[in-house]
Amino acid sequence: MSKVLIAGGGAAGMCAAAAAAENGHEVHIYEKNDRLGRKLFITGKGRCNITNACDMEGLFDAVVSNSKFLYSSFYSFTNEDVISFFERIGVKTKVERGDRVFPASDHSSDVIRGLEREMERLGVHIHLSTAVRQIKAADGRFEKIVTDGGREVPGDVCIVATGGLSYQATGSTGDGLRFAENLGHTVTECMPSLVPMECKEEWVKELQGLSLRNVRAAVYDGRKKLYEDFGEMLFTHYGVSGPLMLTASSYVGKKLKQKELQLLIDLKPALSEEQLDQRVLRDFEENRNRQFKNAVGRLFPAKLVPVMIKLSSIDAEKKVNTITKEERRQFAGLIKHLPVTLTGLRDYREAIITRGGVSVKEVDPGTMESKLVKGICFCGEVLDLDALTGGFNLQIAWSTGHAAGAGIV
Repeated sequence: MSKVLIAGGGAAGMCAAAAAAENGHEVHIYEKNDRLGRKLFITGKGRCNITNACDMEGLFDAVVSNSKFLYSSFYSFTNEDVISFFERIGVKTKVERGDRVFPASDHSSDVIRGLEREMERLGVHIHLSTAVRQIKAADGRFEKIVTDGGREVPGDVCIVATGGLSYQATGSTGDGLRFAENLGHTVTECMPSLVPMECKEEWVKELQGLSLRNVRAAVYDGRKKLYEDFGEMLFTHYGVSGPLMLTASSYVGKKLKQKELQLLIDLKPALSEEQLDQRVLRDFEENRNRQFKNAVGRLFPAKLVPVMIKLSSIDAEKKVNTITKEERRQFAGLIKHLPVTLTGLRDYREAIITRGGVSVKEVDPGTMESKLVKGICFCGEVLDLDALTGGFNLQIAWSTGHAAGAGIV
């Protein structure tokens, strides 16, 4: 039996604790907050999107960074295993749009309580309001942790499950990244991910709070397309957010740190440019004696109308029957390719996850053990792994946490 010390009582840490205790090890969780699962509590807007019920191919496709590293852990503790695990510990689940899996109660607190009950059943020792300050190794092997006040706790295995840098108010302040570097590990460049983006155009502020459903968005670096997808987005006082834009940030964030990028929004993706031109023509014919500003209300949400009129370069007071074919076509083109300049990412306070972390090249993918220091394991967001929204990042936490706990000899 090994004495297992876990730094961090979030999703990955609790899953690791349950797996290690199930195998008969003595397990201690050290959590700096006064309760477990602070970040888990706020995920999915407080509902906790536990995992995604897609097939395995869908799971791997949703991983943005280092998906091959997850092959062993995903297959050892699949999304089906995660659902079964929660059902077994008394957390009923349900599947919603996009195969997102939630607790049937819609309360993230039930997920945390279920994990706490299971750890209590297995005899896991939980030390709240106790931060790990240092992890010490000697002769290439883990030796002890040092907690608040300089207390030294020796052990056989230390699992680092401290999270990344996002939502720092929940305790994710990069402790694990510092521990890893002090132990000789490489930490790849970190940045906010699944995060809103800032825009240059002043008119974006006029659209604050406007949500657009069923639009297509593409992000370009010059003529090179970096990202394209269909879905829902939101305008804010600083730029763009919503599911479509958060996902885009995962793919374009690195480039956006270096330079401005162009976002093109297709407001009517169901129509070709030709079909849209015909639709605009019909609206114009019905309103032929009205001013342009009063003839396009059916094409857009009310908040968007004055912005589209301003961007069209057509005089708002112009009578519709005097608008030229060329002007009308340019207007249709604007609707299909509304241009916005992306200038940067918002910071970690608004990011769902962190991109970057402990290099997976230095970690065993089957057990999450360090290849550099025996008895040290890493799991969850502290690793250089990130995925799209929809329960995929929590699946990474469960699978890597389980691998770390179950892999202890």
